[in-house]
Amino acid sequence: MPLTVIGVNHKHAPVAVRERVAFSPEQLPRALEALRGCAGVIEAAILSTCNRTEIYCHTEDGARGRVIDWLVAQPGLGDTDLRPYLYCHDQAETVRHLLRVGAGLDSMVLGEPQILGQLKEAYQAAVDQGSIGRLLNRLFQHCFHVAKKVRTDTAIGSSPVSIAFAAVRLAQQIHGDLAGTTAMLIGAGDMIELAANHLYANRLRHLLVANRSLERAQAIASRFGGFALPLHDLPAHLADADIVISSTASPTPILMADTVARALQARRRKPMFLVDIAVPRDIDPAVGELEDVYLYTIDDLQAVIEENLRSREAAAAQAEEMIDTAAQQFLEWMQQGDAVEILRTLRSHAEAARNEVLQRALKQLECGTSPQEALQFLANTLTNKLIHTPTVRIKAAASAGREDIIATAADLFELKPEG
Repeated sequence: MPLTVIGVNHKHAPVAVRERVAFSPEQLPRALEALRGCAGVIEAAILSTCNRTEIYCHTEDGARGRVIDWLVAQPGLGDTDLRPYLYCHDQAETVRHLLRVGAGLDSMVLGEPQILGQLKEAYQAAVDQGSIGRLLNRLFQHCFHVAKKVRTDTAIGSSPVSIAFAAVRLAQQIHGDLAGTTAMLIGAGDMIELAANHLYANRLRHLLVANRSLERAQAIASRFGGFALPLHDLPAHLADADIVISSTASPTPILMADTVARALQARRRKPMFLVDIAVPRDIDPAVGELEDVYLYTIDDLQAVIEENLRSREAAAAQAEEMIDTAAQQFLEWMQQGDAVEILRTLRSHAEAARNEVLQRALKQLECGTSPQEALQFLANTLTNKLIHTPTVRIKAAASAGREDIIATAADLFELKPEG
């Protein structure tokens, strides 16, 4: 039962490549259905975030190549050759990789907690689509348990380090004290909420939250004393923003260069700091060519993030040891999986036979049969029931000349022919 993961992430591919192979929540059901249609794919789940797109599969032997062919044929890639950026892991490395991802050890921000929520969403999408079976279900549940244990038993999440935190720290480097600044947040997801929290902690003067769903924008803005606006009103308020942080699920840019240019003109060339932490990108790269604009993408935050990782490195080493142990536990479960099911079924059949014969013996006692006779009946009948099927199978094997089955039975029950 081969397990495999195929993917691209921030370590292997730039954002310009990652955004072309990202799957939005709306695209996932169809993608999972198509993936399950690949010959040899038994189970599948897709994890797609701003930093990675990964396909976890339980396949028949030789099916991995077909999954790769499916991924590199995605229409959004155009002429981009995805193969040089792909990584593939099999079985043991797939298990370890997923556990590291869930614990935040493979993230751009070491130990960041958002990835676990994203993994749970990917798992639920696959469950809803019916593409998760026994093996991947067990693997993802194991991952969730291990990730929680890592966060509980180590200091991996003790420091406030995240992409949102890094974006705000970079804004401080550009603007200095944020107390007199106005920020516009575009989107209403977890990353935007984190950014709002960090900005609020730095005594931001004014907060604007723009989103397609005004209700969701209001939910965030109200928590931090900000103002919510629908996305189509963004150009009218953009000139007020000293800081712009965008993270939406839009498949195409929503902030174009001409819109920013007009805002800069209204600001009388007062600099504007923009961070695009969306994949695909929300802000047209051409914005970065404008004067008085500081535009950063998610990849540019790496240097800022590295400054905040030192406190987590010792915890990460401890977490890696926990991951190694947990991965080995899962692999042992895989190896024992079929045997465990057979043993469970065998025990269930034996207990059913015992209960049936016991009830018959008890009725005999109620009818006046002596205890000795009832016990003799129980022992003889239960023995006959337990050995009936093996006896029939061994006789059939002997008649068919299946010496291998007879030898296996002798080994299994530790039997030696009498005489």
